[in-house]
Amino acid sequence: MMMSFFDQFASPSFLGIPLIAIAIALPWILFPTPPSRWLNNRLITLQTWFINRFTNQLLLPLNVGGHKWALLFAPLMVFLITINMLGLLPYTFTPTTQLSLNMGFAVPLWLATVIIGMRNQPTVALGHLLPEGTPVPLIPVLIIIETISLFIRPLALGVRLTANLTAGHLLIQLIATAVFVLLPMMPTVAILTAAVLFLLTLLEVAVAMIQAYVFVLLLSLYLQENV
Repeated sequence: MMMSFFDQFASPSFLGIPLIAIAIALPWILFPTPPSRWLNNRLITLQTWFINRFTNQLLLPLNVGGHKWALLFAPLMVFLITINMLGLLPYTFTPTTQLSLNMGFAVPLWLATVIIGMRNQPTVALGHLLPEGTPVPLIPVLIIIETISLFIRPLALGVRLTANLTAGHLLIQLIATAVFVLLPMMPTVAILTAAVLFLLTLLEVAVAMIQAYVFVLLLSLYLQENV
C-alpha cells in the first residue's frame, strides 16, 4: 500500500515511451492566443492583466539592465503555475514533482545569473563572498561558507518546489484513501474527513501558485545581486 502512494510520481509511459514530454508540452497548447481584433475576450484580458502585474512586481527592484529577463521570467511563471494546477486534476501527472526537471530549470538559470555578475561586475560579484567588516581570522572560513551557500542555491530551488508539491499530493491521496475506507464504517467521520480533504485541495491550489511565484522570485533576487 505504501508503495502505491508513490506510484503517482512515476513518469507514465506508453509502449515504453515516456509521456513526460507530452505533460510538459500540454500547458502551452492550453494558453489562449491573442486574436487579430482590436478588442480581446475576457480570458485574454485577464491573462494579460495578470502577466503585466506579475512582471511589474517582479522587476520592481531590478535596474533597467535586468528588465530584459521579463521575457524569460513571465513565461516560466505561467508555465510552472499551469503544470502545478493541471497536476491537481485526477489521473494526471505533475512533471514538477520530479527533482530532475526542477533542477533542469534551476541550475541553468542560476548559473546564468552568476555568469552575468562575473562578466559585468566581477568585483561586486566576488564581494558577496566576504561581508564588509569581517575580522581577518574569519575571512577564510566565511569565504568557504559563502561559496557553499552560493552553490546550494540551485539545489534549494529545485528541492523546495519538488518537496512542497510532493508533500501536498501525498496528503491528498492519504486523506482521500481514508475517506473511502471510513465511508462504509463511519459515514459521519468520513464526511468530516472529506471536508478536510476539500480544504486541503484549496490549500494545494494556493501552494501550486505560490511555489511557482517563489521559484521565479528567488531567481529574480539572484539576478538582482548580479546586475
